[in-house]
Amino acid sequence: MADRLVKVPPMPLFSPLHRIFESWLDPFRPVENLQPPPSGPRFFWHYVSQARLPFLALLILGGSVALIEASLFYYVGRLVDILDAANQSEGWSGLLARNGPELILMLVVVLGVRFIITWLSAVVEEQTVNLGFYNLVRWQAYRHVIRQNLSFFQNDFSGAIASKIWQAGGAVGDFMVAALQVVWFIAVYALTTLILVGQLDWRLGAAVALWIVTFSLLAWYYVPRMRKRSAAAAESASALTGRIVDSVSNIQTLKLFSSQDEDDKFVRRGFDNFLASMTTLARTLVGVRSAMGMLSGIAIAGIGALAVHLWTQGLVSVGGVAFTLSLVLRLYNLLGRMMNQLNGLMRNYGTAQNSADLIARPLGLVDKPDAKPLSITEGRIRFENITFHYGRDNGIIDCFNLDIAPGERVGIVGRSGAGKSTLVSLLLRFYDLQGGRITIDGQDISDVTQASLRANIGVVTQDTALLHRSVRANIAFGRNDASEEDLLNAAQMAEADEFISDLVDYRGRTGYDAQVGERGVKLSGGQRQRVAIARVLLKDAPILVLDEATSALDSEVEAAIQEQLERMMAGKTVIAIAHRLSTIAAMDRLIVLEKGTIVEQGTHGELLALNGQYARLWERQSGGFLDPDVGPVE
Repeated sequence: MADRLVKVPPMPLFSPLHRIFESWLDPFRPVENLQPPPSGPRFFWHYVSQARLPFLALLILGGSVALIEASLFYYVGRLVDILDAANQSEGWSGLLARNGPELILMLVVVLGVRFIITWLSAVVEEQTVNLGFYNLVRWQAYRHVIRQNLSFFQNDFSGAIASKIWQAGGAVGDFMVAALQVVWFIAVYALTTLILVGQLDWRLGAAVALWIVTFSLLAWYYVPRMRKRSAAAAESASALTGRIVDSVSNIQTLKLFSSQDEDDKFVRRGFDNFLASMTTLARTLVGVRSAMGMLSGIAIAGIGALAVHLWTQGLVSVGGVAFTLSLVLRLYNLLGRMMNQLNGLMRNYGTAQNSADLIARPLGLVDKPDAKPLSITEGRIRFENITFHYGRDNGIIDCFNLDIAPGERVGIVGRSGAGKSTLVSLLLRFYDLQGGRITIDGQDISDVTQASLRANIGVVTQDTALLHRSVRANIAFGRNDASEEDLLNAAQMAEADEFISDLVDYRGRTGYDAQVGERGVKLSGGQRQRVAIARVLLKDAPILVLDEATSALDSEVEAAIQEQLERMMAGKTVIAIAHRLSTIAAMDRLIVLEKGTIVEQGTHGELLALNGQYARLWERQSGGFLDPDVGPVE
């Protein structure tokens, strides 16, 4: 079943006009470089440069709104002067006769121009920037981050990563909208106020200029501190989100071990760190608001007193005093709003920088510029003198060599930590080698595209985590272009069709349309494993990797699908890892690993006759489920 899409309610009258602005920015437009620069301004520009015209429109419209608003107070002053000079007994006819054109212009600006600019500003912000730009940032950030190598995700909370991806769009978008729609608006308004008041009397203009300069000096002092402390608060918020998501996603473990109290302490430490950083930020904000409040009070009182004094000297009219006080009071409100916006701006800047620290990291493992698709002709795999230590100086694998013939089925055994799963991760190129090379049919896997490499390798792992989607979607991950018949056949071969037909999820979806829950928690371990096997059966890749593929199955189910696994392995090059030796005893060759080195190899019978490490492991398992004398299957 396809994902259900939310329908946009129709707006018949304005739909064509709305669609123009809604489609102005395509958040899913293809871009060559998904990686943004790490520094704040360049990080912003990486995304903003993709939406130059909408932001230019916001800049122009924001300035126009400020000019119109300032003109309204000018009109108030002019209206006072017009009424003061008019003969009240002449009524409207007298007013229109003397000042008709000016009054009509006021009306056009107030009712017409102001509405059009306000409407345009709203639709560009809400329907172009909020819809298109915010999600452009999120989508591109997600596409870059999801292509990181495994170690990137293993070193951070998944909740923190998801939070930073999502917050990036909101933080960059909110910062730009606030900067253009509010800060730019206030800057234009302040400059207009300075000019208009200065035209009345230069001393009033000088007083307003002194106010604005002092405000700017206070902002210059506080803004860097707000930015630094906002970034720290954003980082602690992401870490706290990561802790909460970690607890929620592992809720079964918490309940199994009755460790809610210990988990409370773990999450509480996250809250303590968050509150500590927020306390520092809050103190800074209290300081700046107090300073701005004192400055504004002194400025309003001083400019008001100066305006009245100039009126007493006959230097300004009553309308001029009204106009000046109206502009100044509005400027006071706007400067207070600007300081609040600077708080929001710095919060958003800090959040964006915090997201940039993660999103802007270069991909840890990339295809070479001239990488070509892998071409499988036989399926021969060679590990040639490979060395890998997970970035450490020594440890896991040193100078390892192994040649697997086309169509050969090789079982790998050894104690935990011997390097079995590491070999599989290296074959899949989840990590780059520190020495040597791995080839498939003579092609170095570091020279081919990762997508083509993994497309040619089918993998069933012990820890089977399904996607929180339908059963059908999880199986179809093996091959998205597969027919429904192929998909059902794969499920039947994996002995999964019977339990799938009985599934019903919490929304009433049944069978293959039922959702499996996060990481497949709605299914048992054995059911998840059978879905994973069905997925690999459907993929039908020429190379097959079974990493404890049947470990979650009971003996009866394992026996039932063993024949299907044999059919699945036919004609393929197979690498099978197992602790339960009975599951791989029939392989063509068995490799015994110890600390990343091959210590024994041969058939099951040959290794038993050798009476070495493999024989001791077999003896401990009492022969498993197969006859000890079993040999390779022809």
